[in-house]
Amino acid sequence: MIALAMAAALAASDFRPLDPENTLVIETTRGRVVVEMAPAMAPKAVERIKLLAREGTYDGLQFHRVIDGFVAQTGNPDNRDGGTSKHPDLPPEFQFRVPAEAAVVAVERSDGIEGFVGATPFAGVRLPDGRIRGWGAYCPGVAGMGRQADPGTANSEIFFMRGPARRLDHEYTVWGRVVAGQGAVQALAVGEPPKVPDLMLKVRVAADLPPAERPALKVLDERSPAFAARLEALKREKGASFSVCDVTWPISD
Repeated sequence: MIALAMAAALAASDFRPLDPENTLVIETTRGRVVVEMAPAMAPKAVERIKLLAREGTYDGLQFHRVIDGFVAQTGNPDNRDGGTSKHPDLPPEFQFRVPAEAAVVAVERSDGIEGFVGATPFAGVRLPDGRIRGWGAYCPGVAGMGRQADPGTANSEIFFMRGPARRLDHEYTVWGRVVAGQGAVQALAVGEPPKVPDLMLKVRVAADLPPAERPALKVLDERSPAFAARLEALKREKGASFSVCDVTWPISD
């Protein structure tokens, strides 16, 4: 994410607050990670993650698979691939449909669109009824649900992107994006498993924290003129190669 010093050039009115009920606060051995969850894209996954956080299932779990330039995985109660919670597996939420006004389109191409639902990137198409059919775009910071070979086996495992991997689009449920603390994700010990794994010490829904302990963060409003101006500048710079993965997200406290 863009440093606060860079965000300082923007006006306070360019930022929006995070919804505490859909913000996940993860205290790790490398620092705090804050995720804006995207229930419009994956309601069942977000519901499950909030349930597991409130049950304390995630507290103390290892980042058991961390690969440079790819992913950091965690969330399995047995601290290795294949573990599950006591709850049933979830159906895949690889695609979603939302009203056009629920998303911000960043670019339109002959074969589709790319944009954002909140801070979470997506690719998709416009439907004849005016809605958008989309799927999460696996850009740096995007949060996904792990699964086994069967698409309907997402349960408790989650992962965070340490680099872009658009080959995962359509294949794994996207449930949000890191809006603060991507540096901590990048600093996690690497390995499958790491020799000394880093941990999720505490995982909480922001709404459950005392007000004084909630992250006092705001993110650049994707509907603001400032975001539109930054987006157009980036598209001019990147040209035809532009994608939503090129867009970083300023924050302010």
